[in-house]
Amino acid sequence: MTPEIRRLMGTFTGLAALVPVYYLTEAAAKALRTSHATFGPAPAALGYLAAVAVIVALLTAWPPAALACGLPLAAAGALFAMDLDAALGLAGTLPWARAGGLPWAQPGAPWAELGEPPGTLAGTSGLYALIGALLVLSALLPARLRSILSG
Repeated sequence: MTPEIRRLMGTFTGLAALVPVYYLTEAAAKALRTSHATFGPAPAALGYLAAVAVIVALLTAWPPAALACGLPLAAAGALFAMDLDAALGLAGTLPWARAGGLPWAQPGAPWAELGEPPGTLAGTSGLYALIGALLVLSALLPARLRSILSG
């Protein structure tokens, strides 16, 4: 396989991973908010964050994939930090923004708010900026420091 094809496949993989990382991170943030509001445990948040951690760990082994997923996440995090109204407007155009939450959201749950576009809580809390920066930095590291998964 040529290096160009490997880079192209890595870029495609990173862009494909962007969707689950974005929505799973938001689901984890909302589960943590529910846990905080009800003063109860948050096993769902742990599961969502564990899934994000697995995806991120796999992406760090492939620099084009890490960059393709990390750059948009870091940009979203920066947009939430710099211009909240623009970020909310952009998040409102994403899939499931008008459907009352994510597909796995329970109807009537305190975190499935109709007026809150997907990504709002994770964006305002800095999770997207953190995950995106970690992915970008992992892609810029020398190969021997990148990941235990890279060989």
